[in-house]
Amino acid sequence: MNQEFISILQQRTGQLAIGRSTLRNQGAPGVIGRARSFLQQIELSELNAVSTHDQYLRFLESKTVELSESFPEGAKGNWGAARKALNIFFRDCLYNTYLSAEYSIERLRSWLEIPLDGDVARNLYALHKPSLPKWPNIRRLTPDISSIYQEKAAEEAQKVGIARVDLDIYYWRDGQYATNQ
Repeated sequence: MNQEFISILQQRTGQLAIGRSTLRNQGAPGVIGRARSFLQQIELSELNAVSTHDQYLRFLESKTVELSESFPEGAKGNWGAARKALNIFFRDCLYNTYLSAEYSIERLRSWLEIPLDGDVARNLYALHKPSLPKWPNIRRLTPDISSIYQEKAAEEAQKVGIARVDLDIYYWRDGQYATNQ
């Protein structure tokens, strides 16, 4: 594949993945622009070396910390915003035929996380209230709380025969389709 085309496609995907409302109110102006810039520059070829779930989690955590530390003052260290941005971006790369093929992202589908936000959290909390901590919001999301919500998302996705990352399509904009089937 033409590398210039792939590069431009990644830039476009990084730009479109983070809409104006995706990371609003995350602690400082400039978070959205910083996230977009970071996503556009990720070396997606690094995913080719990922061969286990643990390797993917280490890669994702490394990028999450890197992005969160690059945010402007007031938002610096916002782990939840960084993780949400990365999870949306990797999902969109998966859904993009060219990027997915170029970097073998389809093989990672079962390891990709659902992008957590209020809509996803409300749906999961309604289904698993006794076993889930109350949703803190993206700014206060910690790795431990995220992990618990990711586990419950995986359980729900399995019930409808999809990967956890794909469950976001059902829960987007507060939909509750996956639980009503």
